[in-house]
Amino acid sequence: MPPIRLLIVDDHVVVRRGLQTFFGTEPGLEVVGEAGNGREAVTQVERLRPDVVLMDLVMPEMDGIAATAEIKKRVPDVEIIALTSFIEDEKVFAALKAGATGYLLKDADPDDVVRAIEAAHAGEVQLDPRVAKRLMQEFTTPPMPAPEDPDALTDREIEVLRLIAMGLSNKEIGDRLVVSPATAKTHVSNILSKIGLTSRTQAAIYALRQGFITLDDAWQGNV
Repeated sequence: MPPIRLLIVDDHVVVRRGLQTFFGTEPGLEVVGEAGNGREAVTQVERLRPDVVLMDLVMPEMDGIAATAEIKKRVPDVEIIALTSFIEDEKVFAALKAGATGYLLKDADPDDVVRAIEAAHAGEVQLDPRVAKRLMQEFTTPPMPAPEDPDALTDREIEVLRLIAMGLSNKEIGDRLVVSPATAKTHVSNILSKIGLTSRTQAAIYALRQGFITLDDAWQGNV
Protein backbone atom coordinates (compact mmCIF):
# COMPACT_ATOMS: atom_id res chain seq x y z
CA MET A 1 0.00 0.00 0.00
CA PRO A 2 1.46 3.41 -0.94
CA PRO A 3 2.19 5.84 1.90
CA ILE A 4 -0.30 8.55 2.80
CA ARG A 5 0.80 11.79 1.15
CA LEU A 6 0.83 14.55 3.75
CA LEU A 7 0.97 18.36 3.50
CA ILE A 8 1.89 20.31 6.65
CA VAL A 9 0.49 23.84 7.02
CA ASP A 10 1.65 26.09 9.87
CA ASP A 11 3.00 29.62 10.05
CA HIS A 12 5.81 28.60 12.41
CA VAL A 13 8.82 27.07 10.65
CA VAL A 14 9.90 25.24 13.82
CA VAL A 15 6.53 23.49 14.05
CA ARG A 16 6.59 22.48 10.38
CA ARG A 17 10.14 21.14 10.58
CA GLY A 18 9.41 19.29 13.82
CA LEU A 19 6.41 17.58 12.26
CA GLN A 20 8.40 16.75 9.15
CA THR A 21 11.13 15.15 11.24
CA PHE A 22 8.67 13.04 13.20
CA PHE A 23 6.55 11.93 10.24
CA GLY A 24 9.69 11.17 8.25
CA THR A 25 10.22 8.14 10.50
CA GLU A 26 6.73 6.79 9.86
CA PRO A 27 6.78 4.22 7.03
CA GLY A 28 3.11 4.76 6.20
CA LEU A 29 3.45 8.53 5.73
CA GLU A 30 5.18 10.73 3.17
CA VAL A 31 5.48 14.47 3.71
CA VAL A 32 5.14 15.89 0.20
CA GLY A 33 5.28 19.59 1.10
CA GLU A 34 4.61 22.40 3.53
CA ALA A 35 2.98 25.82 3.59
CA GLY A 36 3.29 28.81 5.89
CA ASN A 37 -0.17 30.33 5.39
CA GLY A 38 -3.60 29.44 4.11
CA ARG A 39 -3.20 30.96 0.67
CA GLU A 40 0.00 29.03 0.10
CA ALA A 41 -1.74 25.89 1.36
CA VAL A 42 -4.44 26.21 -1.32
CA THR A 43 -1.77 26.51 -4.01
CA GLN A 44 0.25 23.59 -2.67
CA VAL A 45 -2.79 21.31 -2.45
CA GLU A 46 -3.66 21.99 -6.07
CA ARG A 47 -0.06 21.41 -7.13
CA LEU A 48 0.88 18.43 -4.97
CA ARG A 49 -2.50 16.70 -4.48
CA PRO A 50 -1.79 15.31 -1.00
CA ASP A 51 -4.10 12.78 0.64
CA VAL A 52 -4.25 14.58 3.98
CA VAL A 53 -3.50 18.14 5.10
CA LEU A 54 -2.55 19.07 8.67
CA MET A 55 -3.94 22.59 8.92
CA ASP A 56 -3.08 25.25 11.47
CA LEU A 57 -5.99 27.66 12.02
CA VAL A 58 -4.46 31.03 12.96
CA MET A 59 -2.17 32.17 10.14
CA PRO A 60 -1.45 35.33 8.13
CA GLU A 61 -2.93 36.15 4.70
CA MET A 62 -5.61 33.44 4.90
CA ASP A 63 -6.52 31.57 8.08
CA GLY A 64 -6.90 27.82 8.25
CA ILE A 65 -10.70 27.83 8.28
CA ALA A 66 -10.93 29.90 5.11
CA ALA A 67 -8.18 27.78 3.52
CA THR A 68 -10.02 24.59 4.45
CA ALA A 69 -13.22 25.79 2.79
CA GLU A 70 -11.34 26.89 -0.34
CA ILE A 71 -9.39 23.63 -0.60
CA LYS A 72 -12.51 21.50 -0.20
CA LYS A 73 -14.16 23.54 -2.96
CA ARG A 74 -11.23 23.05 -5.34
CA VAL A 75 -10.04 19.55 -4.34
CA PRO A 76 -12.98 17.85 -2.57
CA ASP A 77 -11.29 14.48 -2.08
CA VAL A 78 -8.43 15.77 0.12
CA GLU A 79 -8.90 15.20 3.86
CA ILE A 80 -8.05 18.07 6.21
CA ILE A 81 -7.26 17.84 9.91
CA ALA A 82 -7.21 21.04 11.95
CA LEU A 83 -4.12 20.98 14.18
CA THR A 84 -4.35 23.92 16.54
CA SER A 85 -3.92 25.23 20.07
CA PHE A 86 -7.51 26.49 20.23
CA ILE A 87 -10.35 24.51 21.78
CA GLU A 88 -13.00 27.24 21.55
CA ASP A 89 -16.43 26.04 20.39
CA GLU A 90 -16.55 28.66 17.66
CA LYS A 91 -13.37 27.41 15.99
CA VAL A 92 -14.33 23.73 16.30
CA PHE A 93 -17.71 24.24 14.64
CA ALA A 94 -16.28 26.58 12.00
CA ALA A 95 -13.47 24.16 11.06
CA LEU A 96 -15.83 21.19 10.78
CA LYS A 97 -18.37 23.24 8.84
CA ALA A 98 -15.60 24.34 6.45
CA GLY A 99 -14.92 20.68 5.67
CA ALA A 100 -12.27 19.51 8.13
CA THR A 101 -12.30 15.76 8.74
CA GLY A 102 -10.70 16.14 12.16
CA TYR A 103 -9.80 18.55 14.92
CA LEU A 104 -6.69 17.93 17.02
CA LEU A 105 -4.83 20.01 19.59
CA LYS A 106 -1.11 20.66 19.12
CA ASP A 107 -0.17 19.09 22.44
CA ALA A 108 -1.68 15.76 21.35
CA ASP A 109 0.52 12.68 21.52
CA PRO A 110 2.34 12.37 18.15
CA ASP A 111 1.25 8.74 17.82
CA ASP A 112 -2.36 9.89 18.19
CA VAL A 113 -1.81 12.35 15.36
CA VAL A 114 -0.50 9.54 13.16
CA ARG A 115 -3.57 7.43 13.96
CA ALA A 116 -5.81 10.41 13.22
CA ILE A 117 -4.13 10.89 9.83
CA GLU A 118 -4.67 7.23 8.99
CA ALA A 119 -8.30 7.40 10.10
CA ALA A 120 -8.94 10.63 8.18
CA HIS A 121 -7.43 9.05 5.07
CA ALA A 122 -10.04 6.32 5.50
CA GLY A 123 -12.78 8.95 5.70
CA GLU A 124 -13.35 8.81 9.45
CA VAL A 125 -13.95 11.98 11.47
CA GLN A 126 -11.35 12.39 14.20
CA LEU A 127 -11.71 14.71 17.20
CA ASP A 128 -9.20 15.25 19.98
CA PRO A 129 -10.71 13.45 23.02
CA ARG A 130 -10.78 16.75 24.92
CA VAL A 131 -12.73 18.41 22.11
CA ALA A 132 -15.11 15.47 21.83
CA LYS A 133 -15.68 15.46 25.59
CA ARG A 134 -16.42 19.17 25.59
CA LEU A 135 -18.94 18.83 22.77
CA MET A 136 -20.58 15.79 24.37
CA GLN A 137 -20.94 17.64 27.66
CA GLU A 138 -22.71 20.45 25.84
CA PHE A 139 -25.07 18.14 23.95
CA THR A 140 -25.94 15.99 26.95
CA THR A 141 -26.91 18.84 29.25
CA PRO A 142 -30.60 18.89 30.28
CA PRO A 143 -32.95 20.67 27.86
CA MET A 144 -32.80 24.41 28.26
CA PRO A 145 -36.04 26.24 28.99
CA ALA A 146 -37.33 28.92 26.67
CA PRO A 147 -36.99 32.52 27.80
CA GLU A 148 -39.70 33.52 30.26
CA ASP A 149 -40.81 36.24 27.87
CA PRO A 150 -41.69 34.71 24.46
CA ASP A 151 -40.70 37.99 22.88
CA ALA A 152 -37.38 38.20 24.73
CA LEU A 153 -35.47 37.79 21.47
CA THR A 154 -35.99 40.25 18.66
CA ASP A 155 -36.37 39.05 15.06
CA ARG A 156 -32.81 40.17 14.35
CA GLU A 157 -31.50 38.28 17.40
CA ILE A 158 -33.30 35.13 16.27
CA GLU A 159 -31.67 35.59 12.87
CA VAL A 160 -28.26 35.92 14.55
CA LEU A 161 -29.01 32.87 16.72
CA ARG A 162 -29.68 30.81 13.61
CA LEU A 163 -26.35 31.94 12.13
CA ILE A 164 -24.58 30.99 15.36
CA ALA A 165 -26.11 27.52 15.01
CA MET A 166 -24.62 27.33 11.52
CA GLY A 167 -21.18 27.81 13.09
CA LEU A 168 -20.54 31.26 11.63
CA SER A 169 -17.99 33.53 13.29
CA ASN A 170 -18.79 37.12 14.30
CA LYS A 171 -17.12 38.34 11.11
CA GLU A 172 -19.15 35.94 8.97
CA ILE A 173 -22.36 36.93 10.76
CA GLY A 174 -21.49 40.58 10.17
CA ASP A 175 -20.85 39.91 6.47
CA ARG A 176 -24.15 38.05 6.17
CA LEU A 177 -26.14 40.82 7.87
CA VAL A 178 -24.08 43.67 6.44
CA VAL A 179 -23.00 44.93 9.86
CA SER A 180 -19.60 45.23 11.52
CA PRO A 181 -18.07 42.30 13.45
CA ALA A 182 -18.36 44.44 16.59
CA THR A 183 -22.11 44.81 16.06
CA ALA A 184 -22.42 41.07 15.46
CA LYS A 185 -20.47 40.43 18.67
CA THR A 186 -22.85 42.71 20.58
CA HIS A 187 -25.85 40.78 19.20
CA VAL A 188 -24.26 37.49 20.28
CA SER A 189 -23.56 38.81 23.79
CA ASN A 190 -27.11 40.12 24.13
CA ILE A 191 -28.56 36.80 23.00
CA LEU A 192 -26.49 34.78 25.46
CA SER A 193 -27.47 37.16 28.26
CA LYS A 194 -31.19 37.04 27.43
CA ILE A 195 -31.43 33.25 27.31
CA GLY A 196 -29.06 32.69 30.21
CA LEU A 197 -26.31 30.81 28.38
CA THR A 198 -22.55 31.15 28.41
CA SER A 199 -21.25 29.74 25.11
CA ARG A 200 -21.98 29.68 21.40
CA THR A 201 -22.28 25.90 21.53
CA GLN A 202 -25.07 26.19 24.09
CA ALA A 203 -26.73 28.83 21.92
CA ALA A 204 -26.55 26.53 18.89
CA ILE A 205 -28.12 23.68 20.85
CA TYR A 206 -30.79 26.07 22.17
CA ALA A 207 -31.62 27.14 18.60
CA LEU A 208 -32.01 23.51 17.57
CA ARG A 209 -34.14 22.58 20.57
CA GLN A 210 -36.38 25.61 20.20
CA GLY A 211 -36.99 24.90 16.53
CA PHE A 212 -35.30 28.03 15.20
CA ILE A 213 -33.20 25.84 12.89
CA THR A 214 -33.06 22.15 11.91
CA LEU A 215 -29.98 19.98 12.31
CA ASP A 216 -29.69 19.62 8.51
CA ASP A 217 -29.89 23.38 8.10
CA ALA A 218 -27.26 23.88 10.78
CA TRP A 219 -24.70 21.71 8.99
CA GLN A 220 -25.64 22.56 5.40
CA GLY A 221 -26.01 26.31 5.89
CA ASN A 222 -29.57 26.49 4.57
CA VAL A 223 -30.61 29.64 6.39
